[in-house]
Amino acid sequence: MLLGYTILYVEDVRHTLAFYEAAFGLKRRFLHESGDFGELDTGTTALAFSTRKLLAELGKNPSAPIADSPCFEIAFVTEDVPAALKKAVAAGATLVQEPEDMPWGQTTAYVRDPDGFLVELCTAVAM
Repeated sequence: MLLGYTILYVEDVRHTLAFYEAAFGLKRRFLHESGDFGELDTGTTALAFSTRKLLAELGKNPSAPIADSPCFEIAFVTEDVPAALKKAVAAGATLVQEPEDMPWGQTTAYVRDPDGFLVELCTAVAM
């Protein structure tokens, strides 16, 4: 079995796709004509977004993320965490944590996207 995609529930898919394109350099894979669903190309697994409105219409009860109590994060691996952090903040991300060297050899920083999701910017974990 393969992980095909991860879907985050947001208010405005078009706005969210534009943010991720500007902040992290991702490419748009798909945007439905309704604007209620879109995907970004992140390699083998797509990062997808759906409006909370659409999910509510389908009988689900999606909620927005809670900033001080995250239950999910997205991690983007980069060789230059400080440069990636600067680009993300310039595109509208909110700084959560400056770059920090972890004991296991990884450098990490955190931002929050405009929808409130926690995004980790990190170097690869040394194996």
